[in-house]
Amino acid sequence: MSLASAAVDPRRGAAGRDPVPPVSYVLPIRSATTVDDLAPYLAWLRHHAQVIVVDGSAPEVFAAHHARWLDVEHVPVDDDLRTPMGKVGGVLTGLRRACHRAVIVADDDVRYDARSLAAMGQLLDGADVVVPQNHFLTLPWHARWDTARTLLARATGGDWPGTLGVDRDALRAVGGYRGDVMFENLELVRTVAAAGGTIRRAPELFVGRLPPSTAHFARQRVRQAYDELARPPRLVVSLSLLPLALVGGRKAVVGTAAAGVLLAEIGRRRDGGRQVFPGTAALWAPLWIGERSITAWLALARRLTGGVPYGGVRLRTAATSVRALRRRARRLPCPGAG
Repeated sequence: MSLASAAVDPRRGAAGRDPVPPVSYVLPIRSATTVDDLAPYLAWLRHHAQVIVVDGSAPEVFAAHHARWLDVEHVPVDDDLRTPMGKVGGVLTGLRRACHRAVIVADDDVRYDARSLAAMGQLLDGADVVVPQNHFLTLPWHARWDTARTLLARATGGDWPGTLGVDRDALRAVGGYRGDVMFENLELVRTVAAAGGTIRRAPELFVGRLPPSTAHFARQRVRQAYDELARPPRLVVSLSLLPLALVGGRKAVVGTAAAGVLLAEIGRRRDGGRQVFPGTAALWAPLWIGERSITAWLALARRLTGGVPYGGVRLRTAATSVRALRRRARRLPCPGAG
């Protein structure tokens, strides 16, 4: 049984056994794409967690958000924590205000429920970072397309969601994480791991998210491919797809498509994925593979011409290498050390 489907009382824990640690919920935003839907979600969420919305929006947008979200702590990014990757400054600002050690960091399209909140609180008891699994709550065509990416990732080492569970004290102890990289979730996890922290992947913990608009989906294509510059083996595979198709012709294309569907189906079946991913999801894998065969080269071109645009700036680095982070890691204290 997955954590997401276990009987969880938010006050008592899975199957009523252990108390669930209280959690703080940090939501960093700039201009929320889901403002209309956020208000009722935040109104519900405040009964289950300390909610901190850290808003990097322009003053007039901030004021409009503030009028909507009166029931939660809504604050600007601290001036000394502003970063080119604005989300990072928002996360670090939220950590300063978090009352609880267990912190959930989530994008504005992520939607926890009582069960997933409780499960995350439990998993953070003994881990410094928890990586759950996102899934789309509704499935327009582009969400099905992107779900294929998720399934392939689940079959090859794990997907990266728009939310993480973080031990507040552990992230403070390592001095936060770099705020000028594109793949900020990977940067956070690598920074904590390099300092000796415990990373717990939880692909069985399913957390819903709203699909983006079609226009936002289109803007994400090269940006997502750019993330793979932080993972060279995956980048090499992505870059090889187009030459393989050009040299190998129809047989190579058909073979790659069939292998993609099979691999995606493995990801769908792994760790209880059939609970949330529809039976046809793996069939979209060839489309995503075709996309990545092109966008990987576009991402490389972006790298060679100064980086990928984000929030009015260009971010050149996808994420810091593991080796570099280990060289300059600020080690976490041993548990129980005083």
